[in-house]
Amino acid sequence: MTATHEPAEPADLVEDGGLCRLRLDLSYDGTDFSGWARQPELRTVAQVVEDALATVMRLGGPARLVVAGRTDTGVHALGQVAHVDVPMLAGDLAMTARRLAGILPDDVAVRRLTIAPADFDARFSALARRYVYRIDDGPANPLRRHDTLSWSRPLDDEAMHEAAQGLVGHHDFAAYAKHREGATTIRTLQRLDVSRDRDRVVAVTASADAFCRHQVRSMVGALLAVGEGRRPAEWPAEVLRDGQRLPVVNVAAAKGLTLMTVDYPPDDQLSDRAAQTRQRRVAAGLARAHN
Repeated sequence: MTATHEPAEPADLVEDGGLCRLRLDLSYDGTDFSGWARQPELRTVAQVVEDALATVMRLGGPARLVVAGRTDTGVHALGQVAHVDVPMLAGDLAMTARRLAGILPDDVAVRRLTIAPADFDARFSALARRYVYRIDDGPANPLRRHDTLSWSRPLDDEAMHEAAQGLVGHHDFAAYAKHREGATTIRTLQRLDVSRDRDRVVAVTASADAFCRHQVRSMVGALLAVGEGRRPAEWPAEVLRDGQRLPVVNVAAAKGLTLMTVDYPPDDQLSDRAAQTRQRRVAAGLARAHN
């Protein structure tokens, strides 16, 4: 059943009062979204949230959100983070959040709305993003059909965990990334663990400073081959060292992937962190361009 919401009254803004930076902590069920980024004629998370902000705050056009991680079609988020610069608010921020909740659809929520430091950048200030990919190799659970991949064959989660450790560290993840012209594929994978949760579902937890497009789902695809016994535990690391995208590495379905958290440094370190991130991306991009 779709909930009905009363129309929201616009937020009060201060005329000529400058801009303030808002931080939005978001959750969404990605099933019916065509990913995060705006696309013509498609329903996306950015389009829905930006249009709601524009309505509530009486902006002249859509609010342009900067997001920590652009999720693909069908990928979910529990702890997504974005920021936006808007005219200075005169009223109660909590009231603005309630007005947003009144017009947003049921599959997306702004869980927290706060005024952020001017140096906060949802994308470049981030220290780490943590994703979880869920795989159920037991009887299908209809209650988790949207956020868990149902797998018909038993998986050896211990072998998958052993294999995952060969991918942890600072590497070029070109073998596990969708190619983008001019983009670097060098990343620091801080953690890649495989274990079973209390429901006996296989959970693959991945944390990194940032991820390439399709990187987590491609790594999961390689680990599934190990978990089924089709490949040895050393194989995912061998694919990584080869450095080329191979057709034998399958991209796991989007539905099992959820962005859980995004971590940031203390406020007094936000600016330095953003500058460091930008410098690394530029340096890596230049290095690739000259190879």
